[in-house]
Amino acid sequence: MPSERDVTSLHRDSSWEGVRAVVAGFGVSGFAAADTLNHLGASVVVLDESEGDDQRREQAHLLEVLGADVRLGTGTTAALPGDVDLVVTSPGWRPSAPLLTAAAGRGIPVWGEVELAWRLRGSDPAPWLAVTGTNGKTTTVQMLEAILQAGGLRAQAVGNVGTPILEAVMDPEGRDVLAVELSSFQLHWTQSMSAEAAAVLNLAPDHYDWHGGAQAYAAAKGKVYEQVQRACVYNVADEATMHLVEEADVVEGARAIGFTLGIPDRGMVGIVDDLLVDRAFVEERATSAAELAALSDLDDASPHNVQNALAAAALARAHGVPAVAVRDGLRAFRLGPHRISTVAEADGVRWVDDSKATNPHAARASLQAFDQVVWVAGGLAKGASYGDLVRDARDRIRGAILIGADRELIAAALAEHAPDVPVELADGADADSLMDSVVAASRRLARPGDTVLLAPAAASMDQFRDYAHRGDAFAEAVRRLGRD
Repeated sequence: MPSERDVTSLHRDSSWEGVRAVVAGFGVSGFAAADTLNHLGASVVVLDESEGDDQRREQAHLLEVLGADVRLGTGTTAALPGDVDLVVTSPGWRPSAPLLTAAAGRGIPVWGEVELAWRLRGSDPAPWLAVTGTNGKTTTVQMLEAILQAGGLRAQAVGNVGTPILEAVMDPEGRDVLAVELSSFQLHWTQSMSAEAAAVLNLAPDHYDWHGGAQAYAAAKGKVYEQVQRACVYNVADEATMHLVEEADVVEGARAIGFTLGIPDRGMVGIVDDLLVDRAFVEERATSAAELAALSDLDDASPHNVQNALAAAALARAHGVPAVAVRDGLRAFRLGPHRISTVAEADGVRWVDDSKATNPHAARASLQAFDQVVWVAGGLAKGASYGDLVRDARDRIRGAILIGADRELIAAALAEHAPDVPVELADGADADSLMDSVVAASRRLARPGDTVLLAPAAASMDQFRDYAHRGDAFAEAVRRLGRD
């Protein structure tokens, strides 16, 4: 049965009464979408195969009290209801999911939460400064938030960073500007977004299984540049990001702004004598540069973190933030947990948790930050390969402790490209015993001056709830070692 109501022209101040909306998936973004649509007056049906935890069930009960139809449990997503005008999908749902293909076959619009949020921004909306990339997104949007707030703006980091975009968009108090983290999943379902400025930090193999290959993954990332109004920020060291800028259909007058760890050319931001400098947003772009901050102002001056800071600075400058706010924001910013976080230092050995390094690209950046490493790695590979990573980092790896379902892939790469590196496999009955085994093996291999680095290069869900659980288990095991 085809859709009878055209929802493409509806906005925040429209009447949504009579609109029949299905929300596919009841995670954080799914609840935000269902709650918002219900508030606007739409007739909402929520579908999810999982019944979820206590909090999820409480949210379901709340929506039901407010008039929504919430269907949780096995089999609830098998078929699309008959009378539907709009489907709002959670970002993790694959395009090939039967419910979504049924919607497409019936001509029913399928939006993500990002698309819905963009259409509901209101008459005087806060501009969006959007960030995507394989790695570094969360850190960059949090840096950007700190810079914007240092400039006196009511700014908030939203999106894949945690706070749903819809929640910020619908807040009656409003914001001056939003720092928006977007995953490739979210961007896949986005059609009409027009960010004030946007950045693709980097591109590396990740989520190819979801998108159907490298080209589709890159295309999803590149959608962040579509209809950008002022600046497309790209990584000079990653030519693929520049190609995405070249292919984007932007608003006339939008500029391409590169960030580099070297001396910046005109129209770029970069590094000169341990200073972050701007040659893009200054009046005399051909000869002048504005000093933004010093490397010593950063919580961590590892190369990949400096790149994050440069990207955040470029986006903030595109919005008109003064140079002093970049400095003050970066000075105030502190990295979140599980991102190259020092857990302990004992007997000349540093123990570092970078559990957020869930793919080879992120792990490479982490390994390059240290001279000699006992590397703790493994988990779910998500289709990744490890040969290039091991070949690039082999001179830094003193030993490797491998865990997880796909650890043999890393073991094979080490055997081929770093055969002299000792490798141990760690096991345990649960998360705690597994990490106790990891820490014990790492202690045997580490020497004074080494870093024991948890940079798994793989996802965590085979043995842990998420990357945070993995990092916490590692940190607790290190602390137990110190108490022995």
